[in-house]
Amino acid sequence: MKKIVIASNNPGKLRELAQLLEPLGIEAVPQADLGVGEAEEPHETFLENALAKARHASRLAGLPALADDSGLCVPALGGEPGVLSAYYAGREGSREERDARNNAKLVAAAAQVPDRSAFYYCVLVLTHAPSDPTPIVVDGSWHGRIVLAPRGHNGFGYDPYFETEQLALTAAQLDPSDKNRLSHRGKALARLASRLAARPE
Repeated sequence: MKKIVIASNNPGKLRELAQLLEPLGIEAVPQADLGVGEAEEPHETFLENALAKARHASRLAGLPALADDSGLCVPALGGEPGVLSAYYAGREGSREERDARNNAKLVAAAAQVPDRSAFYYCVLVLTHAPSDPTPIVVDGSWHGRIVLAPRGHNGFGYDPYFETEQLALTAAQLDPSDKNRLSHRGKALARLASRLAARPE
């Protein structure tokens, strides 16, 4: 497998996935470059949404497809933002405007609870064809806590407010290479690489 379509229009995710896939010798093509629009994500679990996105992109692009569904979960908030992470505070506005509203809502909610532990979760689905009966499914998580003031300028989304367990730095304070090594997405992709090595084309 040398070329796959990435079932996402999120520039942060596309950048991270392309960086992580490059050492595997896989060309990652954003779905928008192939005229593929975003799939509906009506489901209540990361896995179901990732499967829907991968099948949608594979069907329209005629290529194997990799989909990522991920988000931030705060147990003390009932798992929110969870699968609604991208649209936690609504769907209006640009991605930057949504990120700002999402973070403001998260901080306001987290300030009301004593336990601000949180984790990022990612599930990756690789389907070789839309009807692939055995898609590869891997996941990863990254534990830390919510901080009430932003730190750092890297990353995207909730990263300035997510302090990592390992380094006591926010995800936005990490160099991209360190984030790719430690993150939920990096862990999931490492597992995907192992699965691909065990399942040659």
